[in-house]
Order: sequence, then structure tokens, then C-alpha cells
Amino acid sequence: MASDTSTALTHDLTAYLDWYFEQHPVPADALGVPGHSSRLGDFTAAAFEGRERDRSGWLARFEAERAATPADRIDRDLVIAMLRGQALADRWPSWRRDPSAYLGPIFTGLFTPFLHRLLPEPELVAASEARLAEVPAVLAACRANLDPGLAAPLLVRRALGQAKAGPDFLTTALPAQVHDDALRARIADATGPAVRAFETTVTFLTQLAERATGDWRMGETLYTALLQQRELLGYGAAELRGRGQVAWDRLDGEMRELAVRVPGGSTDWRATMASLQADHPPTLEAMRSEYEAETSRARAFLAEHELVTFADGEQCRVVPAPPYQRPLLAVASYLQPPGLTASRTGHFFVPYTPDGASDEAIEARLRTNARAQLPTISVHETYPGHHWHLSWTAGRCPAVRAVHSSSYFVEGWALYVEGMMREQGYFADPAHELAHLDARILRAARIVVDTALHCGDMEPAEAEEFMVTKASLTPEAAAGEVDRYCAWPTQAPSYLTGCLEIEQLRAEWTAAGRGGLREFHDTLAATGCLPLGLARAATIGS
Repeated sequence: MASDTSTALTHDLTAYLDWYFEQHPVPADALGVPGHSSRLGDFTAAAFEGRERDRSGWLARFEAERAATPADRIDRDLVIAMLRGQALADRWPSWRRDPSAYLGPIFTGLFTPFLHRLLPEPELVAASEARLAEVPAVLAACRANLDPGLAAPLLVRRALGQAKAGPDFLTTALPAQVHDDALRARIADATGPAVRAFETTVTFLTQLAERATGDWRMGETLYTALLQQRELLGYGAAELRGRGQVAWDRLDGEMRELAVRVPGGSTDWRATMASLQADHPPTLEAMRSEYEAETSRARAFLAEHELVTFADGEQCRVVPAPPYQRPLLAVASYLQPPGLTASRTGHFFVPYTPDGASDEAIEARLRTNARAQLPTISVHETYPGHHWHLSWTAGRCPAVRAVHSSSYFVEGWALYVEGMMREQGYFADPAHELAHLDARILRAARIVVDTALHCGDMEPAEAEEFMVTKASLTPEAAAGEVDRYCAWPTQAPSYLTGCLEIEQLRAEWTAAGRGGLREFHDTLAATGCLPLGLARAATIGS
């Protein structure tokens, strides 16, 4: 009977993934699943509604499924949590509210294949030509589907900046990825209809921003439901905000004590951080170079102290953020290896400003990537943060865990290892240590702000002021942060929330005498990027 149960679940998981890949060709291709490189997908209203019906059917199917083993149970419960989360999100449908639901897949689908280079260049170009041919239909669906009564002006204006970057991306950045002259000319020739579609969409979004009346706020009920049903946390928005405030208060006291150890510092840690931010790389390229050096230092420290095991063949490339990403994201980010392939090459995106940015904007960006901050940001994004974790996870867990992930694990892990590296003495300079705590208190402030914004207790201007005065962000960086929170509810709290859960899990692991730090790190990271309740079951049982 157990064997029959396991076989049935395996069959259903395989069928579900086949359906998922067919319906989501861009994520499938990014994972390295063959056969999906030439499509962007169907973005018509009928397609969105059909996927919603299909997800409902899959949810009912897996809720009725029996699991024969603990590993099977985790895989089943992961799919259930993700489908329940999507069902909740369907009450707040992004495809009717937010242009980024259309723009994101276009940019990702065209740019990412040239980073991963899983196919020979002629095949990459042919696939890109096919995707370029679909761009006008995707953007036509964007214009047809967005509802002025649901679309929030804030989200439309945010996406408008990205849409404006589209023509230059297509005519300049995309062809530049192609090495062969003849193939580069082919892809340049294929961009014309897509460029015109972007220009039409920019005009449409400019007008929509003026007549849209929707709200970007999710509301406490839906916010809490997502925390509990998708992330499997035992608390809701109100308690989460309280946890964030408690963490902020504790960190504030610790930073007041630490800041006086920084040369020229005082108990006013914000003023101390402001003075540290005056020492930054002189140019964007110098910033990238210094991040690269810091990434190498972090990897060497891990190897010397035997804190993790490295995946065979892993490497992390430190490169400028893609041009299409720069209008939306003002902070460093990471693109993982394609999880269902043998590649273990990841990309650390250094946060360049958009092309044409003013000298003042560039200076502000460099200040928020000061030399004191480079160590903790590099640890977070590369070793042993996102890159080590995701290169180690790739190939070590079932395919469904490569498809579905929780930001509360992914970002929680990256913040956890910042603290772990502090414990191990990596941040030896008091300035580096203060910058690490500054990064942590920023995550506490994010919890407070994100919950307050989406529960209707704070306006964006108040949130920006909070982030400037409660963290050490410049006004420019704070505006970018708050803009992101409004567009991506529940993500900002994932860093510190997940970190605290992982720290508790490590304490339980240690108390049970299960092994040292390297064993804990290798074991937990190999479970994937599960909601934390499932990660606990996969690591130490439940």
C-alpha cells in the first residue's frame, strides 16, 4: 500500500510539473527545462482564468493525496501551500492590476537565456527571435487586461519606468549579448515590432496612470492569510509587526553601543553610518570591482573555517544589474543557476543606476554601497548567502522544490548567514560590524513598514520618512524601497522573519547534538527553499 501511495503521488507531481512548465515557459526555461525556450506564454484573460481553474483542480487533487514517506509528505504539502497561496493571490489578481505581470516575463525571457547560455548561440538567437515575435501579443494583452478600477497609479507609474527602458533594451542591450556579428544583426532586425509595441504601451501606461483608481494595499485579512497558508507561519500581520518593532528596539540599543567603537563614531549610529557612507567606491565600475574582491574574500573565509561544503563546479559572476532591472531595483540582487541543469554558475547583480542617471543619483547609489557595507552585502548575495545556498541546493532535492520556493527561507537564510559570519569573526572591523547590524535593523524596519502600509496604517511618504530615520537609507534609496514594498506585499518581512526562524532551528539542531555548523548548513540548505515549517520537518523532523 505504501508503495502504491508513493507511486500515485510521484505520478501526480510529475503531471503537475508538466502542466506548470507548459503554462509558465519563462520560469521553465530559467530552470533549464528543455522545450520552452521559444515561448513567452499566453497572457490573454482567458489564459489567466484557465490557469486559475486548473490550479483549483490541482489543489483539490493534492489535498486528497496520501503521502507514504516524510519526504513525500513535504513535497505534497509544499505544492498545497503554494497553490493555496496562489488561490489567495487570485483574489487580488496582479494581471488586472499591475503591468509588471507582463513586462517582467518579457525582459526575463529575453535576457536570462544569454546569461545561462544553456544552448549554442545560434539556438539562443532563434529562440529569442521567436520570443520577440510574441512581445506585441503580450503587450496587447497587457493593455486589454489592465482594469483602471483595479490598477493602482503607484504600480502603473512604477512599471512605466521599466516599459520606457524597453526600446533601448531591445535595440542595444539585447543584441550586445550576442557574440557573432551575423547573429547579432539577425536579432537586431527582429526587434522592430517589439519596439513599436513597447512604444504603444508606454503611451497607454502614461494615460492609465492618470485615470487608474485602484489601491495597491492588500489589507490585513489577505496579508495574514498569506502568512499562515502560504508561508505556514503561526501568526498574522499584527503579531509580525510587533515582532519587527521588538527586533528594531533591541538592535537600536546594540548599535548605540557598537557605534562608539567606530573611529569618529558616537552613540548616534545613524550619524555614524552617514559618515561611513562618505567612503565609497568612486564609480559604478569601481563598485562592481570591489564587490568582486569582497565576494572572493567571503568564499575564502568559508573554506578556511570549514563552514559549508561547496557544490562541484560552482562559480559566482559579479556583473552590473541588467538595464531593464535598474529602474525597479535600487539594491544588489542575485540570479541563481538554472536549478534543473548541471550548471552551478550564479550571477551577483551590482546595483547600477539607470542609464542617464544624474551625478547626484549616482552619488546617492554609491553612498548606499559604501565600503563599510560591501562585506555584509556580499555575504548576503554570494557566500554563504544566496549563491552558495542555491548552487548547493541545485540537484540535491526533488524537482518540485526547484519550482516552488519561499522567500521566507531564501531571504531568511541570507540574513541568517550574515549573523553567522559575524559570530565567526568575519566582520572584524567595527565599521563592518556596524554596517552588518545596519543591514539587520533595516530588515526589522521593513517588517514594520510593510505590514503598516498594506494594513492601511501608513502612507508611502510616512514609510519613506520611517526608513530614512529608523535605518540609514538616503531619501533616494528609501523611496525605491517603499515603492518595492507597495508592489510586493509580504516579501519585505521575509528577511528577518525567516532569519529568526532559522536561528531557532539551529538552536534545536545543536541542542539535539546532531552535528556542527557545517553539517547544519549543508543539511538545511539541501532541503531546498521550503516554507519554514516544512524546512523544520525536513531537517530535524516535526
